[in-house]
Amino acid sequence: MCGIVGYIGSREAGPILLAALHRLEYRGYDSAGITAENGEGLTTRKVAGRVAELSQYLADRPVRGTAGIAHTRWATHGRPTPGNAHPHVDCTGRIALVHNGIIENAELLRERLVQDGHYCTTETDTEVLTHLIEEADGPLEERVRSALAQVVGTYGLAVVSADDPGKIVVARQGSPVLLGIGAGEYFVASDAAAVIEHTRSVVYLDDGDIAVLTRDGYEIGDRGDGHHARSALALDWDPEAASLGSYPHFMLKEICEQPLTICETLRGRVLLAEGDARLDGLNLDPGDCQRLQRILILGCGTSRHAGLVGRHILAELTGLPVDVEFASEFRHRPSVQLGNTLTIVISQSGETADTLEALRAARAAGSRSVGLVNVVGSTIAREADGGVFLHAGPEIGVASTKAFTSQIAALLLVGVYVGRRRGLSGHRARDVLHELLRVPDHVRRALALERQIEPLAERYASASSALYLGRGINFPVALEGALKLKEISYIHAEGYPAAEMKHGPIALVDESLPVVFVAPTDAVYHKVVANMQEVKARSGQIIAITTEGNTELDRLADHVLHVPAVPPLLSPLVTTIPLQLLAYYIAVQRGCDVDRPRNLAKSVTVE
Repeated sequence: MCGIVGYIGSREAGPILLAALHRLEYRGYDSAGITAENGEGLTTRKVAGRVAELSQYLADRPVRGTAGIAHTRWATHGRPTPGNAHPHVDCTGRIALVHNGIIENAELLRERLVQDGHYCTTETDTEVLTHLIEEADGPLEERVRSALAQVVGTYGLAVVSADDPGKIVVARQGSPVLLGIGAGEYFVASDAAAVIEHTRSVVYLDDGDIAVLTRDGYEIGDRGDGHHARSALALDWDPEAASLGSYPHFMLKEICEQPLTICETLRGRVLLAEGDARLDGLNLDPGDCQRLQRILILGCGTSRHAGLVGRHILAELTGLPVDVEFASEFRHRPSVQLGNTLTIVISQSGETADTLEALRAARAAGSRSVGLVNVVGSTIAREADGGVFLHAGPEIGVASTKAFTSQIAALLLVGVYVGRRRGLSGHRARDVLHELLRVPDHVRRALALERQIEPLAERYASASSALYLGRGINFPVALEGALKLKEISYIHAEGYPAAEMKHGPIALVDESLPVVFVAPTDAVYHKVVANMQEVKARSGQIIAITTEGNTELDRLADHVLHVPAVPPLLSPLVTTIPLQLLAYYIAVQRGCDVDRPRNLAKSVTVE
């Protein structure tokens, strides 16, 4: 969640670190800081607020040095204050570190450190690490090893010391960290977006790794005496993909990119003539597919909503029972054996802590695992037995949009692949794939609703609450639409199966409540219309998403938005588009920080 960056080389570290922090702003944060090491000592500057405020602070009080670390903090332990911001320093001011994660035994360690004469001045769990390193002897990497041997919890951290200049020590346990390999210079980051401007060559650290960076190179070891050779990977991101271009916000840019990103997810994977999908990365042979008795999908937030869509897709195409669970809850359930189960874990970043732990729990229970992720080299990608990369490009807006539709497209491919090896007919598979290849054009047409949605957003921007309703495969779309609205506009919104409305939520309906119905003309359409009648009878304001050519709702709904007609199994790919746009334009009308909504982080790497 927090952002870590580090640099060591021949250039001034300050401007490089500041630019990297700007690239990590999309992750969500509430304070920022930087430490530079210049061979004589450490200089630290910190603010509660945005990176722009840190930049202004540094303009007045610059830091000098060709090595340094920096951080954007998303508060867990302690309020967003300059004192609680990272980097944290020890009692002597000779050691500084930045940390992502949670030290679970921090209070016990703090009590002991205070008794031993240390001064703990912050509310954070991180500060204890600096004092533990301070107590140890030897080179900085040995002091870090000694400190980490005493902690329980998760960490991605980078440490510098005035007593061991020209060196950055990096460690990982449960929180992502990578090294960027440049020409005579080296970088540390919690996210590849921070280094893409300088290098495409990165090394992802594994849990237990401790790396030492100097101007001459890097070494990767562990908490013992081991050393590890680790190959660098080439990032396939285009730096321009992480820039705004002519758009006012990344979220709008990413909504509008979906015709392209769905194409990228499908590229080279659709075998139309054979009625099959090419997914070599799944590592599932025909025998594996035939032995499956169940599919389990795990995810959080938007990824779980994609999984709920996937439940319908996979059940229909594979003939298997499909369950979807919150990843954060699954790992804490009493364990059951999952033999002959395929567990699909979905995470845009591939680093979502709850989803990663759920993956590990499922594998420990005997399940095969597949990861659907958007980041090559991410932890889930490396730990799963197989996977599908989304190839949606960097998603900068905190509220996920293009990853959601790419996840659904990938689940359709998985459904065809597994289904064909379990008896799905080639004719049926070709029909699905043929229609799937047409979806980018349908999404492009749905995006043209933007002109209708802007004035609609102006009308409902002052609403205090909203209800989103759908049935069947479009119930998860209602959930996702409600999530988008609450995430970025701060309007309370709930998604429900439309039939469940009369079991409680109907009590909320009055003339001031906007009720959004996802109602394409599918098998449950007339059931949804009956639910609309119930809302209309209570003077609710109805916004309906339905299929082009359907005029029946013109007299019933207050506003009707028509999306292209697609087969029911593919309908969430188009019905979600107007809901994304509606949330976006309502947030703009309300003056919200669309790309960086309060209290949220892009990649949730703490439990």
